[in-house]
Amino acid sequence: MNQLFSRYLMLFLCSVCSYQFAVYAADTPAALATSVAAPAPPSTKLQPSISGNSQSCAMGQVTLTANFEAGRMDQCQRVSATAFEIILAPENTPINPSPWYAFRVQASQPTAITISMTVQNNDHRYPPKVSLDGKTWQAQAHTIQGRRLTMQLTASTEPKLIAAQEIINNQYYIDWAAQFSNQPHVSHSVLGYSTQGRPIYKIESRNPQAKAWLVILGRQHPPEITGALGLFSFVETLFANNALSAKYLAQYNVLVIPNLNPDGVYAGNWRHNAHGLDLNRDWGNFSQVETKQVNDYLQQLVQQGQKIKFAIDFHSTQHDVFYTMPTDYGVENPYFVQRWLTALDRQMPNFKVVIKPGNKPNNGVSKQYFADVFGVHAITYEMGDNTDRTQIKQIAFESASLLMRNMLADVELDKK
Repeated sequence: MNQLFSRYLMLFLCSVCSYQFAVYAADTPAALATSVAAPAPPSTKLQPSISGNSQSCAMGQVTLTANFEAGRMDQCQRVSATAFEIILAPENTPINPSPWYAFRVQASQPTAITISMTVQNNDHRYPPKVSLDGKTWQAQAHTIQGRRLTMQLTASTEPKLIAAQEIINNQYYIDWAAQFSNQPHVSHSVLGYSTQGRPIYKIESRNPQAKAWLVILGRQHPPEITGALGLFSFVETLFANNALSAKYLAQYNVLVIPNLNPDGVYAGNWRHNAHGLDLNRDWGNFSQVETKQVNDYLQQLVQQGQKIKFAIDFHSTQHDVFYTMPTDYGVENPYFVQRWLTALDRQMPNFKVVIKPGNKPNNGVSKQYFADVFGVHAITYEMGDNTDRTQIKQIAFESASLLMRNMLADVELDKK
């Protein structure tokens, strides 16, 4: 596992148009095998993805295919030998639109081609990126007129990946977590299984002497890749081999569920799980197995005398923003988040920390759930779709470091 992880370890580069991540070709039960001890999966077979990600234009000397995990193009039509029309459609409606696409382009000989993509009843959100190896990604030149995005490129015998964002699939999370395998008190195991039977993994740092928990969630919405990038660096900072982390992990337990919607990730969904529902609107009804399993686990911890102290849910949107609970909502330590994020704003003079308090009872979002059920602060940590990837890493490092210092500090947090 360590050798596999080393091969695909992410490298953060210095341009918004150049990133490095691994892409894997399959999400079969065999590909999901891991040395982590896991409960037996449900008997339900993996179902075909909602997205129909086997769609392709596979005839002729130029082919466009999406038959890999996270691949997505809902309709593909060859309009000439060198021109293609792709239609992007959501898994179901109504939906908060984040049109995802990912496909492979290849030709029997170098050929200049034109690809046009139209979003069904919605606008494009993500400008296209291209990669030859699934690791290094660059911006793909394109034009947009209305809902029609057009790009021109040269297809060749060497496959090119075109995608809305870097491709981070289910297997990537397993390999990323392997770096923590030798750390004391850290475990990587299966929390439960998704609607279609895929494992939902949890990473825990648990000290028998600690009772308070930091909870971290990620990838409720499959296309929100910059949120995943933030989570990776944030967790790596928490688990770093240094004095601050050691002191923090001696006093606080950490639960990380980095990929809560593996079915949606597999299918290349715009937002929803395999049942076509938004998981971040289900933190009240718990009608979906993914959210229900997390709630059940947290309730078990509380029944064992543990204490949920704080929670962070990583997402992406068009700009960087931190959605918080209001200081007057009634959660314990009401000024804790304000103090933490204000310190982050001072620490990063070239980054504007935007704080948006909000209270939406019965809306089913995770931060409201933590506030209402456990009486504690929680935030939705949103990174912009096009935020520089190196800056995402720096924000995560600074915010995680400051979070540890603030949670360890002996200060009065009931007052402004």
